[in-house]
Amino acid sequence: MSKLQQFFKEHGISEVEALIPDMAGVARGKIMPAQKFAEEEGMRLPESVFLQTVTGEYPADERAINPSEIDIVLKGDANAVHVVPWAAEPTAQVIHDAFYGDGKPVTMAPRYVLQSILRLYEQQGWKPVVAPELEFYLVEPNIDADYPLKPPVGRSGRPEIGRQAYSIAAVNEFDPLFDDIYAFCEAQDIEIDTLIHEDGAAQMEINLLHGDAVSLADQVFLFKRTAREAALRHKMYATFMAKPMAREPGSAMHIHQSVLDSKGKNIFSDIEGSPTQLFFAHIAGLQKYLPAAMSIFAPNVNSYRRITRHLAAPINTQWGYDNRTAGLRVPMAGPESRRVENRVGGADANAYLAIAASLACGYLGMMEGLKPTEAVSGSAYDLPFSLPRSLEESLRLLRECEPLIDLLGERFVLAYTAVKESEYETFLRVISSWEREHLLLNV
Repeated sequence: MSKLQQFFKEHGISEVEALIPDMAGVARGKIMPAQKFAEEEGMRLPESVFLQTVTGEYPADERAINPSEIDIVLKGDANAVHVVPWAAEPTAQVIHDAFYGDGKPVTMAPRYVLQSILRLYEQQGWKPVVAPELEFYLVEPNIDADYPLKPPVGRSGRPEIGRQAYSIAAVNEFDPLFDDIYAFCEAQDIEIDTLIHEDGAAQMEINLLHGDAVSLADQVFLFKRTAREAALRHKMYATFMAKPMAREPGSAMHIHQSVLDSKGKNIFSDIEGSPTQLFFAHIAGLQKYLPAAMSIFAPNVNSYRRITRHLAAPINTQWGYDNRTAGLRVPMAGPESRRVENRVGGADANAYLAIAASLACGYLGMMEGLKPTEAVSGSAYDLPFSLPRSLEESLRLLRECEPLIDLLGERFVLAYTAVKESEYETFLRVISSWEREHLLLNV
């Protein structure tokens, strides 16, 4: 009996959600009876599933896929099977990896992109350790997209009207919801470290325990599903948009990252506890390559509304010790926990791709022996922008960056940029209320 079948038997599973994360991090796949799932060697889906945009369309540029519109084989990862705690029937969700008929991996699949970066580290005798921090907003149900979002009503019967950063009482307003989220996470082995109220009205942040990069990306993928489902049960939405409300701070996905050697020692610290040259090179790699990888950390048009001076989001690739204004922060920690916190990414980023790109930038810095700029001790908000300000510019920088293309994969970059360019063109067809208000009679 396989590990998956054993899991189904132990949990009395009758139905299976067979899942893959697409380019946007959206769950795609099939739902089938557990018996049928166990009997089949692998689920099949069209290869074009990885070219599907967030609006459900396909780009005109289809060079990344076979013109015959072939199927790919999806094989469940026995280490990525969890119950679906909100399902009416005993249901399991299984995250899959993608392969072609000849057994070769689908190199544009986001989960594979992360796995390929980890193999580069493994070849050096290294193992990355990551810990994502994920921010999100709770909002009232928004049936008409023409209306702005509003904070939901909590236990007191009143919505938040001001910012309540780190307020316990503000979190307690939504205790019934968070009781469900914690219970759902525990059932899925999603290891939440802390929950806090962030700066925005009804904006929350969860910190996941550090660990293996693929496992943590899986947990972020599952947590987004979990938060949305739990919120719906309490007649509200959980949104991971980077900038859902104009006058509130954006939502980020910060990535803490360090690297261990084959003996489990942090390569960012030497035997005396001092920072190593590899540590500084890792930071320098992030500084050099983050702008070219920006479309992965800020994958949507809305993402760039978050990158605004003095609104809790970085605007450049400066780094500093315990400096939250910098794009790269080195938290206060002992030598064994020395790490870099990449604060550039938005909550809307695909966790598999964001972690892969962050580790790829640091890897290039170490391989090239780069040196970072001087650490910033004041506010990095007062320094010039060095990050792209639009999706169009970010995609151009990615297409022109050969070192990142080599690491992330040419086919992936071709597919990813085609999808994101298509989404950008779709956005440009929309005329906003701002344009009608300020331009209709004035130009």
